Amino acid sequence: MDRSPDRLNLEHLKKQAKQLIRLYRSRDPAAMARLRSALPVAAGRSDDDMASLELRLHDAQSCLAREHGFASWPDLKQYVDVQMAARDKRDARILHWAQLLYSGDVSGTVNRANPRVALRILADDPELIAGDPYLACAIGDEGALRQATAADPTWVNRPGGPLRLPPLFAVAHSSLLRVDEFRQRLHASARLLIADGADVNQHIFSRWPPGSLAEPDQSCPLSTLYGAAGSSHDPALTKLLLDAGANPNDGESLYHSLENPACTRLLLEHGARIAGSNAIYRSIDLEDDTALKLLLQHGGDPNEPALNAPLTDWDSPLAWAIYRRRPHHVRALLEAGTDPTRTTAAGVSPYRLALQFGLTDAAALLRGPAGEPDISDEERFVAACARGDETAARAIQARRPDLPASLLPTQSRLLPDMAAAGADDVVKLMVTLGWPIAARGGDWDASALNQAVFRGNAGLTRFLLEHGAEWTERHGFGDNACGTLSWASLNEPVEGGDWVGCARALRDHGMPGATEIPADPDWVMVAGIRKRFSDEVSEELLGREA
Repeated sequence: MDRSPDRLNLEHLKKQAKQLIRLYRSRDPAAMARLRSALPVAAGRSDDDMASLELRLHDAQSCLAREHGFASWPDLKQYVDVQMAARDKRDARILHWAQLLYSGDVSGTVNRANPRVALRILADDPELIAGDPYLACAIGDEGALRQATAADPTWVNRPGGPLRLPPLFAVAHSSLLRVDEFRQRLHASARLLIADGADVNQHIFSRWPPGSLAEPDQSCPLSTLYGAAGSSHDPALTKLLLDAGANPNDGESLYHSLENPACTRLLLEHGARIAGSNAIYRSIDLEDDTALKLLLQHGGDPNEPALNAPLTDWDSPLAWAIYRRRPHHVRALLEAGTDPTRTTAAGVSPYRLALQFGLTDAAALLRGPAGEPDISDEERFVAACARGDETAARAIQARRPDLPASLLPTQSRLLPDMAAAGADDVVKLMVTLGWPIAARGGDWDASALNQAVFRGNAGLTRFLLEHGAEWTERHGFGDNACGTLSWASLNEPVEGGDWVGCARALRDHGMPGATEIPADPDWVMVAGIRKRFSDEVSEELLGREA
């Protein structure tokens, strides 16, 4: 097999993957051997065992990617895209390479940083970044930085390179901080630049829409510290910058550091202010309660109002913890002195809210010394559904046959909320009991069907469609389940999602298939609208066997 980058062509690779999966289905020995050699799931299996795996197109694509030395098909695809886009234009090639190393708010793209592909391109062309000290910052090349400083000591505080980044900022935001062999080099480069006079508070303005690389968003500054603490979550570099005087109150670092509490602790110890950062709410989004407890221990307000408009229905940390179904966080907030009587904007108490979301243990903590307050039949019905108690729900429904049709909109939204939480059994019970199936809720005001498609939950998608859900149901971003399928199949927000199964279910229940756009093979038409999907989902929607 010719693995030369000059011979790679994406359309040829796609055809090869389709051919490989067809050969696999026909039990071709050579195809079986290739898949067995490349795919961990097939290693050591007999042909019969491999056939039982029912491998699909994405498995064949993964096989080809691994044969070409890439970890995944998206990596191979991105590599080929860069190679083709910048084949004969060195400046464009360098820009594409730099954009692979930095997140979209820095690079001006909509892609995540991909250091794996960037390193492969550099391995193919080691001279690609020679002579540019700003690109040397991205890989931690101390020698090149020393030479640049010797030639011009002022460069350490001057933006430059294809992304127009200040040197220390370029080091701190490089995604190679996540790669073991480069981390120490980048740390050393940061120390060198600081010693040579680099301002530790170097910053740029966001290039994320509505900003761009050409016209950054002047309302959204991004600091050097944010790269270390909030993007790469690197405690050592975070400490280095803070000890050198980096401002911990940059509007981004604390909020984004919470996935690594070691970085959060450093920021707090250096004076980061919790109030006004929304860090309390962000910490409740995380399954582990370590970050929340850390914020509370450092003076975080357990009753802090939310800053963002989408949280107005849950305008307290306690309400947000209940909505997120985080019983450990509820307990931590109560121990820190949160107000257990503060109602939501709709007048629902935390106790009733906990019942509404099926958090029986949390409700017991919130019940108070006066005992269990009286609740309505509606609330009892909702609570029984949320905890999956079919017997109790049907008993209430027997004396109140108007339920669930007469529920308030704030109660009806529990169906999509539970779909977003992955509580499939609860969703199925609610639907069986007659819950309004098109009710919208969740973080992005979407129906249960949209939530299921987003998660790649093919079984729940089919169940909802079989019980009356429609693919045309809208969500808060102005599209329908087809648009949800498009975004989710390309971005895979949930590991292991089956978006092909979702596509098949949607087609089986009324969503039109796709038609090709000959001039633009990456896109298809669905119901007269141009859409883009993952390769495998496109094949399904085009009605091809993949």
